[in-house]
Amino acid sequence: MTAPADGVDLLADHSILLAIPAFLPAFAVVGIIVLIAVRDRRAERREGEQSATTPASSDEETR
Repeated sequence: MTAPADGVDLLADHSILLAIPAFLPAFAVVGIIVLIAVRDRRAERREGEQSATTPASSDEETR
């Protein structure tokens, strides 16, 4: 391994800043997919609760 040069200070590593444009769209897509999945599950739960509270005669209407 080589020793660091005298008088040279490493101030920052910019690889994270360079990676932001690549990862930001991926995180946005994942966030949107999670948002849609959560909303869908909530809507499905509401539909299940509503069908459980309606009388059994409504089952005949769906046939």
